[in-house]
This record gives sequence, C-alpha cells and structure tokens, in this order.
Amino acid sequence: MSAAELDVLLGDVWDDRNPVGQRAVLDADERQEMLAEGERVLDDYRLNAEFVPVAYGGRLERADRLAEVLRTLWRRDPCLGLGYGFSSLIASVNIWSSGSEEQRRRAADLLLGNGRIAAAFHELAHGNDFAHAECAAHPEGTGWRLSGRKEIVTNVRRAEAMVLFARTGPGAGSRSHSQFLLTRDDLPAGTIRDLPRFHSSGMRGVQLGGVEFAGCPLPEDALIGSPGQGIEVALRSYQLTRSVGPAMIVGPLDTALRLAVRSSLDRRLYGGRVADLPYVRAVIARAYADLLAMDVFSAVIVRALHLEPESMAVYAPAAKYLNARLLLDAFEDLRAVLGARSYLRQGPYALFQKLARDVAPATFAHVSLSAALVTLLPQLPRLARRSWLDGPPAAPSLFDPVGDLPALSLERLSTGMPRHDGIVGALTELADGVPADDPDPVRRFAARCRDELRAVRDGCAALGPADITIDASPAAFALADRYTTVLAAASALAVWRRCGTRYPDAALLGALDRLTGRMGGPPVLTPAEREDVERRLFDLAVERCLDSRLFDLSARRVPDASSPHAPRT
Repeated sequence: MSAAELDVLLGDVWDDRNPVGQRAVLDADERQEMLAEGERVLDDYRLNAEFVPVAYGGRLERADRLAEVLRTLWRRDPCLGLGYGFSSLIASVNIWSSGSEEQRRRAADLLLGNGRIAAAFHELAHGNDFAHAECAAHPEGTGWRLSGRKEIVTNVRRAEAMVLFARTGPGAGSRSHSQFLLTRDDLPAGTIRDLPRFHSSGMRGVQLGGVEFAGCPLPEDALIGSPGQGIEVALRSYQLTRSVGPAMIVGPLDTALRLAVRSSLDRRLYGGRVADLPYVRAVIARAYADLLAMDVFSAVIVRALHLEPESMAVYAPAAKYLNARLLLDAFEDLRAVLGARSYLRQGPYALFQKLARDVAPATFAHVSLSAALVTLLPQLPRLARRSWLDGPPAAPSLFDPVGDLPALSLERLSTGMPRHDGIVGALTELADGVPADDPDPVRRFAARCRDELRAVRDGCAALGPADITIDASPAAFALADRYTTVLAAASALAVWRRCGTRYPDAALLGALDRLTGRMGGPPVLTPAEREDVERRLFDLAVERCLDSRLFDLSARRVPDASSPHAPRT
C-alpha cells in the first residue's frame, strides 16, 4: 500500500457526492464528530499498519514513506489525521522504542486489528512540563497502584489501550517518572473514570477527553522499560514523531494553497480576475515558497532519522518549531487572498476555515513551539564551539529525497548531545570561498547563510548556564529560532546541489528567499530577480493546480480533477 493508493481510496476531495469528500468532512466538523465513513476507509487501508514495525507484521520501515501517507490524510482532514492516525503513532512509538517483547506484540495485535492506543501524557496544570506531572503510580507488591488525572488526551475514551506517563518517585528530576501500557479491559471497575469531553475551536471532531484513576492496580508487566525512564523514553521516541510531524503538516497547506489559487482564478474583481492583481500573485508565490521550504527541510530531517540518528535530538525539535511557524504564517498570508471566503463555513472554499482552525492546535501537538526551542537551547553552545564551521558535512545521500534508506532503527536514537552537525557542515562546504556579491544567486544565498551561521555561532557560544533553560532570555530564544532557519536553508541548498535538476530552479530560489528573509537584513535577490522568481512560482502553482498535482517536490497527481468548483480560466 502507498500514499497514492490511499488517495484513490479516499477519492476526489472536491466531489460533493464523495462520502469522504469536502462536503462530508465539513458536515462532520459541524457535528463535532469524527468522519465515520473516513474511519471505515482507513480501516480498509489498514492505516494502523503504518505505525507497526515490519518485524511485528506492519509496514513501518521507512520514515519518509510514513510521512507521505500521513500527509495524504492530513491534506484532506487533519481530524482524521490526528484522531485516527497520529495519536496512535505518538503512543506506540514509546513501545517500539523501549517496551518488552510481550508489550510490542500486544500493541501490534491491537493496532493491526484497527484498534487505538491513546497517549495519556498531558495534565492541564503542567502542560508540556512533564517533569512535574502529578498523576502517580506507587509500588505495591510486585505491581503498582495508580492515582491522578490526565487531561486533553486524544481518544482516551474510545481507545482500547493507553500509554500513560506517571510519577513513580518523589523528586523533581528526570528519573522520577515512568511510562505504563494500560489495557482498559484489564482495569478493575470503579478504579477509572472518564472525564467530560474538552471542546475546542480547532480539531472539533477529535475526541479530546480526560481520565481519572482512583487507586487503580497495575501489574508489574505494565511498566515500559525501567522505573524512572519515562522522560528518557519520551525524548527518544518523540524524535520520530517530531520529525514526521513537520513533513505531515505540509498536507493542509497544500490544500489551503490550492483553494487560494482556485479562488484567485475564479473570482472577479476590479474588472478582471483576482489572479491578475500583482499583490495576490506575490502572496500566492510566497506561500508556495514557504510550502517548498517546509517540504525540503522535512525531507532531509526525516531521512536523518535513518542516516544521522545521533543528531535527532537537535534536528527533530528544530523541524518541529520552524515548519510550524512557516505553516501558521503561510495560512495567514493566504487568508488575504481568499478574503471573507476564508471565514465561510459553506460553499466551495469552506474547507479553508476548517483547516485554518485545525492546524493551530496541530502545531503544538504534544510539545509547544517554545518547548521545542527549550529542547534546542542546551545543545547549541556545544555545537557552536565544537562543530559549526569546522565539522564534517553529512553524507550526500542525506540530501536525496527519493534515495534508498536503511531500515529505521529506533534503538539508534539518543537523548545525548550530538558531537557534530552534518547539515551545517554541508552549508560550510557549499559556501567555502563564495563572496557575498557572487553573480550566481544560489551561491549568494549560500554566502548569506554562512554569514548568518557565523553570527549565530558567536551568539550561541557566548550563552551562559542561565540562557539554556526555560528561564532563558528572549535573545537566547531568538538565537535558537535563527539556528532553525539556517538549518532549513542549508538543507535546501544541499538538496538542490545534489539533485536540483529534478526540480524547478524557481522552487529553490523562492524557498531560500523566504528563509533568508526570516534572517533579516537586505534581500539577497535583486528586485528584478525576486519579481522573476515570484512570477515563475505563481505560474507553477497555477499549472500544478489545474493539472491536479501536489505542490510539494513530488508533484504527484491526485484524484481531484472532477472538482465541480474548478476555476474558470
């Protein structure tokens, strides 16, 4: 099974007769329900097999394939993407990473039978501060006794099992919490109580609930790993989800961009089409460039799970942070193209307002953007002093989005600090000896990114102990933000150096122009060069839209040619 096969099963999203098309998705959202017919299609596709390693009967072997399948689903309905899919992945990866053989087989059997596993980590009083979680499991005999609450948990009421994060020690350090695998049917009556559903403005169809435990006994074999390993297991496991997630959320932006292009071609204003207005064309081109920047960055990061696993403690939160920021900014830009249509809950463009509401909570799923930067901060001073501008580049295969990969090995992921930064090493190699005024715009971008790296290196090397914690200064957080942008730009440069002939050169230049724009300072492109790049990107966006192709690097054809709302040209 593949992403293309899932697209065929889901059918034409724009056909109102399609039981899993736009009309059905919007109706389910109005009812604040999961799309039942969509879940049946995903059962038939056996989506959960994507989350189960091949060794246990599933299809999880390549992270890039997993990301492409999830992107296909999120392009159509993020509620299905989270409520059916991503939530079970977040939970189960902890089991594949650190669970016993018996736990892995139990989880595999449950998922392959179209069951669900909830990730019960969150407590409203503490948010992403897992080290202060209060839900506690105390040793009792050979097992444990669990008391406390978990809140804002996807599918907790309807999941057959859950991975639960609980305090197992009195201290505040990283060794005071553990993870447990609980199966609902095995818990004694009266020891678990479901809390009322939490209603939200976005992801309205997702069942966000809570659960309260009152002296609930847990068997010895419910523990995942060893006592006190809860945070370590989570940090290692989340390197997978925080890498796949940034690739996945390109999907909703693809649909939003498609709606904006169609609206600009369809709507008449000031005696012509909205698409004739230079401002609208520029906004669409820039949002398309943002999508391409997200796609190329996430493609490299997902491959790094296989090829540079020792660096994922840095790469995963960097991708999580920057792609979320680019996504939110692009949605706001596209809102200006659709105007009042971006708020309508009926009509051919109503899917935009749902996607805009859904992507906001999706960007902080199981870790907020500020928490992602906090994860980065302690590692940046060491990399600045020991690696940046001097470290070796990553292998060229890291920068080939369609190249072969070894099988994914979660055992190779580490919570320790990486010794070098191969993506930045590739930038250093690319920019070596390039003057800032080089006539080649790509080489100028490389020189600009090298200069930005030097400034970030000097700032990070000077960070003191107080600036690598949650209490860090705004300037420290800004340095971490700038590093993520350099990392994305380095990824784009290295991809196009290795296989740029596969992709339109306007895609590279547009993505780099948007990324370096986030760095501040004068633009790298001249006004004439930027105008030419944006013109070509707009034309490419229209071409991809009318040809029913994805906007990402794959340019894969998708089944939406039968749209009753195809633009008038």
